Amino acid sequence: MSADRDRSASSEVATGARGAGPRAPAAGAATVAETAGPTSAPSPAPAHSAPPPRVVPGTGDKRRHVLVAIVLDKPGVLNRVASLMRARNFNIESLAVSHTDQPDVSRMTITLHGDDVAVEQATKQLYRLIDVLKVQDVTSEPTVEHELALIKVRATDRSRSEILQVVELSKGRVVDLSPESVIVEVTGTEVEVDGAVALLRAFGIKELVRTGTVVMSRGSGSIEEAIKR
Repeated sequence: MSADRDRSASSEVATGARGAGPRAPAAGAATVAETAGPTSAPSPAPAHSAPPPRVVPGTGDKRRHVLVAIVLDKPGVLNRVASLMRARNFNIESLAVSHTDQPDVSRMTITLHGDDVAVEQATKQLYRLIDVLKVQDVTSEPTVEHELALIKVRATDRSRSEILQVVELSKGRVVDLSPESVIVEVTGTEVEVDGAVALLRAFGIKELVRTGTVVMSRGSGSIEEAIKR
């Protein structure tokens, strides 16, 4: 009988253990959620996005510009125009000055490299000079552009015929012959003159002079008629 009572007690203990469910945490023990702390909330979106970086004018790529200025033929005008360009940090590549059909009026053709905005500002500054009548940037306009160059080239009996062939291909002409040199005249755009100089440099250039670019707008328009009085 005592053995039956022991088996019954053991069965009740096992049944109670199986039906008790998960064991409650001990007093003072913290759950995983409590130890993890409060859940971090997502950061609020900014009220507005940052403005784009400011675009500073006058910082673009430099390119070749050709300016035409109609000025009064007075002493000091050329110096004032050149000083203004120097003050704006422009390096004038070529400057051609000549008379026009009107008395006491001259025409300047200025070739330089610069940013579009900076050149536009310099053009407006030229108008502030008293003796400047009109300024026009003809870089993007259809124009007739020419430059003249005189090139003195070393020549020998062997190389003279080759030099003459280069001159013919460059659409130039020989203006002087001597036993040791040839003077060649080449006209055309700046690119065409540069090409002829590069070809003749192989023979040896003794002396070189270039007039600089002169331009005239195509069509019936005329910058000089705009200032006729």
